[in-house]
Amino acid sequence: MKQLFFYIFLLLLGGCSSNQPPAVSGQIEKLPVIYPDYTGVTVPESIAPLNFSVRTDGNACAVFTAEGYTFAVYASDGAFSIPEADWKKLLVAAKGKQLEVSVLTEEKGKWNAFLPFHIRVSEDPVDPYIAYRLIDPGYQLWNEMGIYQRELASFEQEPILENRLTDNNCMNCHSFCMQDPDKMLFHVRAKHGCTVLVDGDRVETLDTKTGQTISALVYPSWHPSGRYVAFSVNNTTQDTHPVHRTEVYDKASDVVVYDVERQEVVTTQALFSKGRFETFPAFSPDGKQLYFCSTPALKVPGELRDLRYSLCRIAFDPESRTFGSAVDTVFQAETEQRSILFPRVSPDGKYLLCTTTSYGTFPIWHKDADLCMFDLRTGEQVPADDANSPDTDSYHSWSSNSKWVVFSSRRMDGLYTRPFIAHVGEGGVLSKPFVLPQKSTDYYTFLTKSYNIPEFIKGKVKTDTYKLASQVKEGNLRKVKFAGSGSDLNQKKRPGSP
Repeated sequence: MKQLFFYIFLLLLGGCSSNQPPAVSGQIEKLPVIYPDYTGVTVPESIAPLNFSVRTDGNACAVFTAEGYTFAVYASDGAFSIPEADWKKLLVAAKGKQLEVSVLTEEKGKWNAFLPFHIRVSEDPVDPYIAYRLIDPGYQLWNEMGIYQRELASFEQEPILENRLTDNNCMNCHSFCMQDPDKMLFHVRAKHGCTVLVDGDRVETLDTKTGQTISALVYPSWHPSGRYVAFSVNNTTQDTHPVHRTEVYDKASDVVVYDVERQEVVTTQALFSKGRFETFPAFSPDGKQLYFCSTPALKVPGELRDLRYSLCRIAFDPESRTFGSAVDTVFQAETEQRSILFPRVSPDGKYLLCTTTSYGTFPIWHKDADLCMFDLRTGEQVPADDANSPDTDSYHSWSSNSKWVVFSSRRMDGLYTRPFIAHVGEGGVLSKPFVLPQKSTDYYTFLTKSYNIPEFIKGKVKTDTYKLASQVKEGNLRKVKFAGSGSDLNQKKRPGSP
């Protein structure tokens, strides 16, 4: 306590400060309860101010300090709006170390100080933008939705495409090739249905349903070369659920690879079998392995509780666009009694991040859904306790330097997914994550849309949103062909087969 009063005394003497803190009369021997919770998190140097609020009936003050720089922010309603110029200087001073935040509240004209909390500022840079979809949480209707991009260093959000420009249809599964903002794809569903491929100034719209596949292409993963994209094809059902609100599951699914140059779909029997459900493909960063999730085909929804996916991989040769003859099982679902989903390999090839849940295909409403990290060099699982919460933690993506992950979590209110960012430390251990900061501390309290599929990107998507919408509505689609891979594939599954 003496150290804190000495620290406050030094602040009162002056130093590099934009506002002076008040004289402290008493000490509160606990940390402040702040919203959003930014205590003990690790952030990049290029991040917008972590504005937060504290409950108080009177005035409040937050004192920010790092080596060589200190400033104070006052709030009459407990909501701190941190000046951007001061915040940037503070992060520069704290880079590679940590900054300290002391919260003081006023009661009957006297100021009391909580114990200070700390925020670590990593030396590891982060990609400057993230892209995401904003959607109503029921996933039943899509009257208003859009795919947006947000600069991490500011509060600037811009639309990539909003469905008000395309007759209010559904848009989903946006994906980028190696975090490249100039090379992306997404799907348009229902009216004007197509897959949209963007490569710089070139925009191509595709009809991806073939006579041999059970659906149009879903759940993409780019090959690092940009020539291929792995997809699943799924006969998906969505039901209401008395506990989870929504339950999404597949009645059948396969994995295929789309050849961008030839506009052809190739696959192999190990990814296209009637006796198994294969889904959620993900290429390794060297492009030589294709990870996917697989489970024996069961009758659903009756046997849904027994549906658990294992994590598998198969070799892929991009030169001949052929697959290996053997499938390796990385994570055995029956051994762990968990279903493993959404595999994503770090760009440096060291780690693989997944979501696990007790059963099922798509755990967007499963409270037990957690992030799960694997060290691919040892095959061992890496603890991820600091990143997970008692509520849903699900879809995730990597930064281009493998030092950060962004994922969706319902931990704030149990209803809406929000984007959380975590640093990847030594040995692949994830730090305590922080929610994407917003200018208003009430932003997440009143936002009635979920953030869906957050993806890091290395720059701003510059595609003209109105030209993009116009091309989608034109309906000039290129038909995708099914090339198969093996003489018996054409007979394996037909549209709508169980």
